[in-house]
Amino acid sequence: MTIEDQDGAARRAGAKVSVVVITRNRRASLLRTLDRMARLPEGPPVLVTDNASTDGTPDAVARLHPRVRLLRASRNLGAVGRNLAIEHVRTPYVAFCDDDSWWAPGALARAVELLESAPGLGAVTGRILVEPAGTEDPIVRELRESPLRGPDWLPGPALGSFLAAATVLRTDAFRRAGGFSPRLWLGGEEELLATDLMTGGWWLAYAPDVTVHHQPSPARDATGRRVVGLRNTLWFGWLRRPLPAALDRTLHLARSVPRDRASLRAFGLALAGLPWVLRERRVVPPGVEARLRVLDRAQRRSAARRYVG
Repeated sequence: MTIEDQDGAARRAGAKVSVVVITRNRRASLLRTLDRMARLPEGPPVLVTDNASTDGTPDAVARLHPRVRLLRASRNLGAVGRNLAIEHVRTPYVAFCDDDSWWAPGALARAVELLESAPGLGAVTGRILVEPAGTEDPIVRELRESPLRGPDWLPGPALGSFLAAATVLRTDAFRRAGGFSPRLWLGGEEELLATDLMTGGWWLAYAPDVTVHHQPSPARDATGRRVVGLRNTLWFGWLRRPLPAALDRTLHLARSVPRDRASLRAFGLALAGLPWVLRERRVVPPGVEARLRVLDRAQRRSAARRYVG
């Protein structure tokens, strides 16, 4: 295939996938990401939800990237900013991207190819390289060594969840599953949506030949993220797992997380939400629960599940 043929194939794929970015007060990181997105051979439409930035981010995007569809939220919507953007998506596939990450040239085209070749595949999560060194993110090993068994037609290991900043999904599947929960806001918000996608009959998979780059922004509240992530993990178990599994996960977390104010606050917030959790609780079917039980063992060994910081 000539370079011209490759570029043409990439542009055809780009017409089928949109990139959605959420941001708040990370102007420099976001502009770097948008610069890279503008150079992709796929040329996908890009939508940015600005979660009420106060550092001039939206004005900078409007001035420097006029082709980007900019949505200005009046408050910080967290992950739900992605839901807002997807209301405006007109392509069959959507690629999420954080303001400090970007898709490699050709990655989106490859993801579209994989999704179109497997009608039962709902989402593809790619290989994450951490910049500036270009080293593989430690989470990739967990994706590659996922213990789940899936059908032979999957492009890689079956997954039970996904990383939003490194995943391409079917737009309709996302919408039917209800998108990201406003209750969870931001921090481990993918687990609930992933489980609802599996309940809807979709498979999730890791694709080693789909690459995304991540250069973590220094503007991070590690403790705040830990509080919300732990709270959301508890809520997820209570919302979707059978009672024995939900209790087991709760007790494991109570024993394993740091004994500090952040953990105490997370448990307090989780308990405060118990009334709505019980109202909205929908236990997953046995087949999905069987997958979640397999993942429980792997998650307890995961460095990403230590809730420290």
